[in-house]
Amino acid sequence: MNKAAVILAKGCEEGEALTIADIFRRCELTCDLIGLDTMTVTGDHGIEIACDGVLGEEFDYDMIILPGGYEGVDHMKESALLADTLKKMNQEGRWIAALCAAPSVLDECGLLEGKTYTCYPTVATKGGNRTEDTVVVDGNILTGKGPALAWAFAYKAADLLGADSLTVKKRMVYFNAFDVKEEA
Repeated sequence: MNKAAVILAKGCEEGEALTIADIFRRCELTCDLIGLDTMTVTGDHGIEIACDGVLGEEFDYDMIILPGGYEGVDHMKESALLADTLKKMNQEGRWIAALCAAPSVLDECGLLEGKTYTCYPTVATKGGNRTEDTVVVDGNILTGKGPALAWAFAYKAADLLGADSLTVKKRMVYFNAFDVKEEA
């Protein structure tokens, strides 16, 4: 199936959310923009994003992705439905990905206990083993450190769902733009 959902809450980091969706679609993966509670979400920088759906009880995705943005993260932390969805996906071993401030949502749900993860430097978390790495995979949890790493995070997430992102990286001049060494 290889389907991902990017959860958008009011005040989300638009650059992170749209970069992830763009990379997934370029990698020919299904990636839906799912509003936390509305079909249109206004991000942290005033950009309105039309969503493909709204989070509901039925959630049939292989990966759930939470972009950062402090206000958006606060709204996600307040959602019992999102917390239940994350916990269920974790129990089922499905992929859970969070970037920038969003790993704190996973922390609130107890999903970082015993895990190594990364997040934005000023975000307060209490569980797991926090590292300063840029992108971290531990079990079924993927975390990324900050907004400038949305590309690396998105490519890693796409690869975890079975995509071969190398062709897309080359087409998008990824290795030249970020002075990143090419690897398979």
